[in-house]
Amino acid sequence: MSIADRHITALLRQAATGDTIELVHPFAEAETFGALVYIAECYGFRYESVRLVGKHRVLHVRLVRDPAPWARQRAAANSAAFPDPGPGRPVPGMYLGSLTPVPEAQPDVDVITALIRHDALGEAADRRKLLTVGWGAAALFGLMAPLTGQYAVLLPLAVLMPLMMLGALRVNAARRTKLARRLTAAGCTPVRDTAGRERFVRPVPQGF
Repeated sequence: MSIADRHITALLRQAATGDTIELVHPFAEAETFGALVYIAECYGFRYESVRLVGKHRVLHVRLVRDPAPWARQRAAANSAAFPDPGPGRPVPGMYLGSLTPVPEAQPDVDVITALIRHDALGEAADRRKLLTVGWGAAALFGLMAPLTGQYAVLLPLAVLMPLMMLGALRVNAARRTKLARRLTAAGCTPVRDTAGRERFVRPVPQGF
């Protein structure tokens, strides 16, 4: 069984047994998550959020069952068109045996992928945490310098750590701004979540 088939099998198993799906594939690209979310949404789920878990910041993508009438209609249509999805069998929007979108699905997968990247960058951009790490490291190196006598090594590090954290925040913000422009151009609406972070709501697919 290919990696794509394993991902699809795990996705469909969750879809068949509950009202929530959590995708966790530590080495997968964002495009893989975008394709999997697309398939799940074809069967009545909707993308909800992402989390970065653990010290390695592993991406977790969460979906929930969508109660909207158009989502149920879409799920029924795809269940009829693809009654037996799985390894070696077709699934909505993908070439057989892969997570490569067919041309008709590619624009939707691109928007989902951009949305996941935007939200993941928002999760990573915890300004308070990054600055705490930067200034904490600077204080530690500053204290260690007179204790060890390694001024030439530790003092530059004490200066560089906060600057590196600020640089990371700026790069993150620039990437999110670029993705936000792409999502807006695709018809998505910017909103604020309960934590005050910018997120985007996609328009209802045409024909539903």
